[in-house]
Amino acid sequence: MRLQGSTSNSTHHTKRHDGFSLIELLIVIAIILIIAAIAIPSLIRSRMAANEAAAISNLRAIVTAGVVYSTSYNNGYPPTLVALGPPSGGGSNATCDTAQLIDEVVAAGSKSGYTFTYSGTGAVVSPAGQGCGAPGFNAYLITAVPNTVGLTGNRSFCATDSGVLRYDLTGAQASSAAACGTLSALN
Repeated sequence: MRLQGSTSNSTHHTKRHDGFSLIELLIVIAIILIIAAIAIPSLIRSRMAANEAAAISNLRAIVTAGVVYSTSYNNGYPPTLVALGPPSGGGSNATCDTAQLIDEVVAAGSKSGYTFTYSGTGAVVSPAGQGCGAPGFNAYLITAVPNTVGLTGNRSFCATDSGVLRYDLTGAQASSAAACGTLSALN
């Protein structure tokens, strides 16, 4: 006689999972790629906005430093961007040639994805201020251009001795003080 419910002759198969299946791995990879596709453009836009804000801040610092230099050393506006920075040897005394008004990275001409270019315009101050190695200028043009347009920034910026910061949406460098004057002013 046979007992009902007996499982002695029936076989139970249990499925054992030792790892992930290929389909499960592909689904996880697809989800990661979708998240990356959404996040990376936002990250790049955020970085460009931060670089542009830093460039504007550095230009304002250079404009202010130019005015301080002009009033402190009786040499007009500085002859170079380096003249606004600290001495390369780490000296502690500000001079006409190393005024210590901006940091050494900006004085070297590049910071936060932007390249800064300073050029004296107008007449050269004659004679140079006392203790100055080079005469300054009566006017200047400073530009900040993204190192890679669309990656480190979209807009370029410029300022002249008027102190008004201006921008170009194409990222092109202003070729002269007059060209800078035709651009839109930054609010």
